[in-house]
Amino acid sequence: MPVTAPPVLDATTWASLADAHAQRADAFTAGRRERRSRQQKHAIEDFLFEYYPVTPAALRRWHPGVGVALDAPAPHTDWRWYRTTGSTVTLDVDAFLADRGDAIRFIHGLLTATLGRPALTGCFGLHEWAMVYRETDEHRHPLPLRLGAAGTDAVVETHKIRCTHFDAYRFFTPDAVELNTLRPTRGSMAAMEQPGCLHAGMDVYKWATKLGPAVPGDLLLDCFELARDIRTLDMQASPYDVTTYGLDPVTIETPEGKAEYVARQRGFAERGNALRTRLVEVCEALSG
Repeated sequence: MPVTAPPVLDATTWASLADAHAQRADAFTAGRRERRSRQQKHAIEDFLFEYYPVTPAALRRWHPGVGVALDAPAPHTDWRWYRTTGSTVTLDVDAFLADRGDAIRFIHGLLTATLGRPALTGCFGLHEWAMVYRETDEHRHPLPLRLGAAGTDAVVETHKIRCTHFDAYRFFTPDAVELNTLRPTRGSMAAMEQPGCLHAGMDVYKWATKLGPAVPGDLLLDCFELARDIRTLDMQASPYDVTTYGLDPVTIETPEGKAEYVARQRGFAERGNALRTRLVEVCEALSG
C-alpha cells in the first residue's frame, strides 16, 4: 500500500489556527495567571494546574497533531519530536514512539476499555466526602465544611461508597478506606475505570497531555474544558462550602441533589466518551 503524504497547512492557515488556540487557552488560564501574580489560591481551579502539572504557557502552545504537516518556516522546527523534510515540518512519529511507545499503548488500552463499559451512576461524588471522613487535621482545601465535621461524617456513614478510581481512592482517610465497596489499585485501572466517574472524565485531559504533540490543539483544549467543567461539579457536590466562589452546592445528601448530580454526571460521561474516541484515534494514527 503506498504511503500517503500528510496534508500540508500553509503558513497563513497554521498561523491563524495557532493564534486562535493561544487566545482560547489564555481565556481558560486568565484567572490562574492573575491570581498567581497576587499569590492567591483557588481551591477549585488550582487543581487543574497542580494535579495536572501543565503550565498556562504549555497549554497555549499549538500543535497540528499527528499526520499533519506545516509549511516551513515554523517554530515547531526547533521543538522536540518534530522533523523538517524539504519545505515542511511534521511530527517525527518514529522518534515519538521510541520515547513514548509504552505510554501510548497503555493510554490506548485504558481509553478503549473505558469506552467499552457503561457509565455507572450512584456514587454521588462521595469520594470527596471520604477524603475528609473523621479527619482531625487540616482539610485538603482551605474551605469550611458545609455540614460541619459531624454532619459530613454522617453523610458518609449513611451512604454506600462505590469509588472505582484509584487516584481518588488513595486519598481516602484511613477510616474511610474500608467503607469503599471496591479496592481500586494502580494496576487495576484498565479493569475498573468507567465513563461515569468524574475523576476518569477529568483524566481525559491528563491522557491528552501525555500524548503531547500528537494531539491537535483543539482536542487538547476540549479536554481541558471538560476537566474544568467536571471539577466545578466535583467541588459543588463535595462537603466543602463553595458559595464564596459564587457557586451553589449540589446537595447530594438530598434526593434533589442526587438527581442533579446524576443528570450532570451522565452529560459529562457522554462528552468524555466523545473525547476518548478522538484520543484513541490519535493513538491508532501513531501506531499506524
